[in-house]
Amino acid sequence: MQQKEPPASRHVRINALDGSGSFNAYLAVPASGSGPGLVLAQEIFGVNATMREVADYYAEEGYVVLVPDLFWRQQPDVELGYTPADWERAFGFYKGFDEALGVQDIQACLNALRQRPEVTDGKAGVLGFCLGGKLAYLAACRTDADAVVGYYGVGIEAALDEAERIRCPLTLHVAELDAFCPPEARQRIVQALGGRPGVAVHVYPGVDHAFARKGGDHFHRASALMAHERSIATLKSAIGPHFDLAALWDKHCEYEFATRNVDDTMATMVAEPYVNHIPTMTGGVGFSNLRAFYTNHFVNSNPPDTSLTPISRTVGASQVVDEMLFCFTHTTEIPWMLPGVRPTGRRVEIPLLAVVKFRGDKLYHEHIYWDQASVLVQVGLLDPALLPVAGVETARKLLDETLPSNELLKR
Repeated sequence: MQQKEPPASRHVRINALDGSGSFNAYLAVPASGSGPGLVLAQEIFGVNATMREVADYYAEEGYVVLVPDLFWRQQPDVELGYTPADWERAFGFYKGFDEALGVQDIQACLNALRQRPEVTDGKAGVLGFCLGGKLAYLAACRTDADAVVGYYGVGIEAALDEAERIRCPLTLHVAELDAFCPPEARQRIVQALGGRPGVAVHVYPGVDHAFARKGGDHFHRASALMAHERSIATLKSAIGPHFDLAALWDKHCEYEFATRNVDDTMATMVAEPYVNHIPTMTGGVGFSNLRAFYTNHFVNSNPPDTSLTPISRTVGASQVVDEMLFCFTHTTEIPWMLPGVRPTGRRVEIPLLAVVKFRGDKLYHEHIYWDQASVLVQVGLLDPALLPVAGVETARKLLDETLPSNELLKR
């Protein structure tokens, strides 16, 4: 069974502050039913499927997200794709757009969010992409947003004289190769905003405009992941939501190794999680695949004396990194660590590193690392006399730094 309901979504009407009318806004609410507010400012393509997917994504992170139709004064409910004809229409709307009124509409959405029962503590931020990235910067200067994040905003360099009015934490993501923000403009932005208290400007080398748009021509996964981590850190520190990620990870491990309950383990994860044991590339992507992996190859496959000893822990805005000592006697087959290897009866002790990513209060993915050569040495499948590898010594030195170093260099 799937353990997490998708975010609830619908459209609502927002009244313009100048009394000129009202406009549609896409609303996405987290499965918990409440959270901090977040206004999502669109690209030049309107409130299209991409923007709705981003809204649902941030709702999974725990935010009540409102995506206003910012082109409503020109044409209501613009929703474009990315064909050449769509680009031409999008630039037409962009050229006819009134930035000042757009910022007012963002303020109207902030007001509307704070009045909604789903929004906790009256906190609300702004997140924007492309055109919305510029509006996000202006929102940091002109609205009462509690936090702002902008991705590859177009034209920010023309509004740097407003930087003195920035009144909340602000994070900007800038693409090095963005033709809409050439090197001179980028340098002006970095010089004007870099070093200001509460302001962070991150430049992503080798990537182009819209590097965070999944499925786009310029999508760059590594940069998108790093930018998202920084965005969540900015938002969480200012408006929340706040989850005890360490406790959530500990409970997940309890279900995996102590009670050995697959359903309870899966209940700690998002609807479509993934796990990757890096050295052996075992795990699963998606609920069904991962549940089958846990059932057939992991939860019920660890030896009875398996133990995890924590060495260090780092907790970030959306992830936990655990350094552990993983110990067992190889009395059963362990498909995820030693696939195809029959039990040897040998004792194994290895350092293990877990990088655990969360989305809201659910685990999204696990990247698990260990030294496979050390495992193979300890189960007798690799001769340390023939290769520059170590066995149980790697675990022993993790606990006692006074043990000898550089022994392999003496060969």
